[in-house]
Amino acid sequence: GAEGSTLMSYFSKNQIQALKPKITFSTLRDLRCPVLQSNDLQGKPEESCSTEELFEWLGAVLNQVSLDNKSSSFLSTYCCPEPSTVVEKAFLCTITGFIIPEKIIQLLEQLCCYFGEPKLAYWLTLTVHGFADSPVSWRESEHGFHKGGENLYNFVIFRNLDYWLQMAVGTHDDCPP
Repeated sequence: GAEGSTLMSYFSKNQIQALKPKITFSTLRDLRCPVLQSNDLQGKPEESCSTEELFEWLGAVLNQVSLDNKSSSFLSTYCCPEPSTVVEKAFLCTITGFIIPEKIIQLLEQLCCYFGEPKLAYWLTLTVHGFADSPVSWRESEHGFHKGGENLYNFVIFRNLDYWLQMAVGTHDDCPP
């Protein structure tokens, strides 16, 4: 009605437009990946990696950090935690934009369906990273983006549909419930 047309005229007058999320796909070849066991959060030497090791490795992969442990730049080196295995092809899909929680749930459900048919993958992840200055906060506290800005969570989904939920919040933020 009248409210809708007023709102639309406000947006058009102020040159505000709706943007669609940007989607990019890439294939990572011969990627060394940590070995994980869904029932072992701490990891076991020579058997599986811990949740912390996975989280650090995943951050390196998502930020396209070289994982070959060569110190040619002398800034830092990093390699995949052990034990690990080489995956011939890993697929990375990045969606950038404002994504509502219902769409994130839909993505998570679709990823769980991936294991409906026999697959070679033992696990997959869905990482949701908020803007540093996101107005979203946990509990009653204001988001402390002026002092840090960490704001992400990551689902690790296993073939048997067990999952890990990893969360990172800033040191000045309350932990989620």
